[in-house]
Amino acid sequence: MGSYTYPTPQLDKQLTAEQIHLLLANPQVIARRIADIASMRFVADYLLAGRYNATGGGVFYETGEPVFADDQPQAVAPGAEYPKTILSDGDIAAAKTVKWGIESDVTDEKIARQGIDVVNKALARLTNTVIRHVDTVAWATIASRVTSTAAAATQWTAPGAIVETLLTVQAQREALGTGLNLSTVVLAPAQYAKVIGMLVDKGVLPREAANPVLDGTLPVNAYGLEWVTSPYVTGADPWLLDREQLGGMADEKLASPGYTSANGTTIEVMSNRHKDDKYELRARRVTVPVVVEPLAGVKITGTGL
Repeated sequence: MGSYTYPTPQLDKQLTAEQIHLLLANPQVIARRIADIASMRFVADYLLAGRYNATGGGVFYETGEPVFADDQPQAVAPGAEYPKTILSDGDIAAAKTVKWGIESDVTDEKIARQGIDVVNKALARLTNTVIRHVDTVAWATIASRVTSTAAAATQWTAPGAIVETLLTVQAQREALGTGLNLSTVVLAPAQYAKVIGMLVDKGVLPREAANPVLDGTLPVNAYGLEWVTSPYVTGADPWLLDREQLGGMADEKLASPGYTSANGTTIEVMSNRHKDDKYELRARRVTVPVVVEPLAGVKITGTGL
C-alpha cells in the first residue's frame, strides 16, 4: 500500500467510502487521527509523572525511599578518597497491571451513509472512555495512598488566604527534611472555577491577553504553583502535590499486532471480511497507577470552597 496521510478536517467531508476503507487499513493513519480528535488527555499521566515499564503483568517498586543519604558529606583533602555511604532502600511493593478495554462496531452501511464522521466519533468516544476510566482509577489510588491532611489557615475567600495556607503547608513539609517540593494544586472542577475566578477578579491573572483561563491552557501558573483540575478529582478539598516524586504509571507493552498507540491509548481496527461487513474498533490501556511517595501530597481541609 502506498503512503497515505490523514486528511485535514476541511477535507474530511469529501472522503469517499473507498478512501475511508483505505484509511481504516492503515494503523499509522489511525494513530494520527486519534491524536487529532481525542478531546481528553490522561490527567493520571500528569499527576503521576514517573514512567515504569511493567513486565510479566506487574511492576515492583520501592516506596518510602529516603530522599537524602544516611551520612553527611565530609571535607575531602586534595587527592583523597571521598567518604562512601550506603543509600538506604525503601520498602518493596508490587502492583498488578490491568487491561482496560472497550470495543464497538462500525458497519460498511454507516460509513457509506454517514462518511468519516462515524469513524471520528467512534474513535473519540472509545479513546475518551478509556481515559475517563484510567483517570478515575488513578485518582482513587492517589486519594487512598496520600493520607496527610492540613487545615487551612483561614477560609479561601481571597488570594492572600490561599497563599498563606499553601506556603504554610509547603514549609511544614520542608521542615520534615524530605526534600519534597509540593508545587501542584489539584482541585475538583467546581472548586477550581471558584479559585481561578478569585485570582482573575483580584488581578492575579490577567483578564484579557495572556490569560490561560481564556484559552483553556493547563496548568495555570500563579504564585509559583501549578493549578490543575480534572472531572475525576473527588471531594471539595484542594490537594497540594509534588507530582515528580508522587509516583507514576506502569504500562505493560503487549506488542499485539495490529494495534497502534496515541495519547496513551492503544487502538486496533479489525475487519473480518470473510465473516461480516464491519470494522471492530478497540481501545485499551494496560497499566496500573503507582504511588511511591505518600508524603508527596497533602489534602487541605477547611477551605470553605
